Amino acid sequence: MNEILLPALLQSIAAGEAVALVTVVSEGPRRGDQCLAWLEAEKSCQGPLRLEPETLDAVREAIRMRAHRRIRQVKEEGVCELFVEVHGRPPHLFIVGAGHIAVPLATMGSLCDFSVTVLDDRAQYAHAARFPHADRVLAADFLPSIRALRADGRLDEQTYVALVTRGHQYDVDCLTEMLDDDLPYIGMIGSQRRIRAVFELLQTERGIPKAQFARVHAPIGLDIGARTPAEIAVCIMAEIISVRQGKSVSLAARQDRYRS
Repeated sequence: MNEILLPALLQSIAAGEAVALVTVVSEGPRRGDQCLAWLEAEKSCQGPLRLEPETLDAVREAIRMRAHRRIRQVKEEGVCELFVEVHGRPPHLFIVGAGHIAVPLATMGSLCDFSVTVLDDRAQYAHAARFPHADRVLAADFLPSIRALRADGRLDEQTYVALVTRGHQYDVDCLTEMLDDDLPYIGMIGSQRRIRAVFELLQTERGIPKAQFARVHAPIGLDIGARTPAEIAVCIMAEIISVRQGKSVSLAARQDRYRS
């Protein structure tokens, strides 16, 4: 890799940007030519290799799918084969609530290479010293912060949400706000009895169809007999990893959880 592309690639990876290194792998005088391409349409390619518009679309699709692939580029001078090496944005763990379960959960999320955001409206709990492994700690009201994250593109198909607030009134508000987002995982802490009460309230008072609750993992986490905050954090991360890897998780086999 040339001396210009390497720093740009490393900078994008460090910043958590989705980027691809595209290399000509077919035989010919252009073999080894490279460029960097980003997912964002406003960012142009960088490097000596020039991509046709349809080729760039294919590269960005590979970035969206988070998968390396070979593609062919057809130009006037002939056909060349390209290898697309994808460096995707890390998955995002969004922890709503900064209580005693959130602390080990943020640490485990970071250890599992997630970008971690912690949100709580209590500044005495939501601060960087309490969450040294989190990428972002927000001490602010729940709903405006959730909407700001959405506007920033941080509530997407790579965002995994753990609702571990101090009270179900906050869970109800946050769950209502995020149910329509394209999120792969929403988990909510609480006993089965309390979870049923939340769902009934949302159905009767807010008119949310019962079918929408099927996507909510509640009680949160895999049933491994967890009791302590650290053990509960383990079962939450285990469930998130299972969902991320496409493994089936039984929504019926849930363990009662204690509120943070």
